[in-house]
Amino acid sequence: MNKKRTIWITSLLCLLPMILSAVVYSRLPDKMVIHWDVAGVADNHVHKAIAAFGMPIVFLIINLLLSKMRLLGDPKGEGQSRANAGGQILTWITPALSVILVPIMLCIAMGVDISMVMVGSLLVGLVLIVFGNYLPKSRQNDFIGIKLPWTLNDTDNWNKTHRLAGYVYIVCGALLIIANFLLDNRFAYISVDIIIIAALALIPIIYSYSLYRRKSN
Repeated sequence: MNKKRTIWITSLLCLLPMILSAVVYSRLPDKMVIHWDVAGVADNHVHKAIAAFGMPIVFLIINLLLSKMRLLGDPKGEGQSRANAGGQILTWITPALSVILVPIMLCIAMGVDISMVMVGSLLVGLVLIVFGNYLPKSRQNDFIGIKLPWTLNDTDNWNKTHRLAGYVYIVCGALLIIANFLLDNRFAYISVDIIIIAALALIPIIYSYSLYRRKSN
């Protein structure tokens, strides 16, 4: 019952921006931007009805698909329970994005000067920081976390790897936010993004493997 209630609540949140869309619809231009490239240049326009009311529906569909995947992959909720709040973050990300991004898209369409690239980077940075705070608290599970052969087969490896990964995620999230405000050069900003992605992916894996090799010898 709790799972069904959560799906209902998150689905309604995904559709919540439709209320704002209806209120400001007459003030929207006929064509609205729904996508920007890495340089912040608009590269996809659609009719305002599709953007204002279609985007919340897209988020709703994504939310339902992700909810279905979580239920199929973890029918008893055991994995998500062991993952603790980390699993809850994934549950609420899609409705949060709908509630935040759709109103921003509407504001941009009405002439408000907002950098969608900056907004996206800030959101990703905040998610990394929040996720980093919960990674060390997640217990061994198949649902969420750094799922490697060495972490899944060794509780000590799992705990140490996720403790380090938590710090890495928090630092990378903070760097991503700081880079947003300090770097004007797009090449430099993209380079920082690549370094951050590499750090997020490689540091926990290398550390976990080193723990495994050390214990094997």
